[in-house]
Amino acid sequence: MTSMISYSTEVQQAMEDKKPIVALESTIISHGMPYPQNVETARVVEQIIRDNGAVPATIAIMDGKIKIGLSDEELEVLGNSPGVSKVSRRDIGQLIATKKIGATTVAATMICAELAGIRVFATGGIGGVHRGAETTMDISADLEELSNTGVAVVCAGAKSILDIGLTLEYLETKGVPVIGYQTDDMPAFYTRSSGFDLTFRSDDAAELAEVLKAKWDLGITGGAVIANPIPAEHALEDSFINGIITQAMTEANENGISGKEVTPFLLGKVKELTEGKSLVANIELVKHNAKVGAELAVAYNKL
Repeated sequence: MTSMISYSTEVQQAMEDKKPIVALESTIISHGMPYPQNVETARVVEQIIRDNGAVPATIAIMDGKIKIGLSDEELEVLGNSPGVSKVSRRDIGQLIATKKIGATTVAATMICAELAGIRVFATGGIGGVHRGAETTMDISADLEELSNTGVAVVCAGAKSILDIGLTLEYLETKGVPVIGYQTDDMPAFYTRSSGFDLTFRSDDAAELAEVLKAKWDLGITGGAVIANPIPAEHALEDSFINGIITQAMTEANENGISGKEVTPFLLGKVKELTEGKSLVANIELVKHNAKVGAELAVAYNKL
């Protein structure tokens, strides 16, 4: 297995020095934002993690290996190459064998982070149960991964294009803790509130770290969702974004878009219809999650 995993110099040194490390996904670079904002944001997010006492490990599949930590040149290739594959659990073996470039989703990043011994992962938002899933069965592999893989995912809740109520029901059934960070309400990516109450809240990283350590020390498998709302000054109005999402969903249905193409289409359409406001919000929430992820990784590392 070690022959299929490679570490950047920075991450390798952090492991040897037992420093806290935060995993970062790469689909947000290749599929979540346009170039050059995607690469610029990736570099800013990595620096935020460094500034808050941890080491960033952006994860991708390149040259037949799982890359734990990317160089500036590799970030550039990932953000500006056509045909980068979107990689989930089912795709990892194929991408390694064919030596194609793959950007890891939340699910794949969790798997790779666990293989590398990294417990904390910061991202934008998790996938979930799509609207209309009662007929389409369109449910993100992120949810199943959260029930199986021991990594804490710091995110701005579930993407607001999803059915958040059903997403929370699924996570509850799978025994995945969803912890509101300084909030009692499940955030909805672009907005701070979804209207769905959370059963557990934590107001500081040290307590979060204690909760995670207790869970994993007991041998309770699976990860956790750390639901961290977008900063108030960058949040969009609920009624505004919900109207946009409804319009985007209608266009997706009319164009027969389904499966893994749905999320990038909807996010792109939302960006277009909000005249770029959603992209600004997306960048700011990722930066905020990186800061909280670093604080959590530092607190967990101390334990």
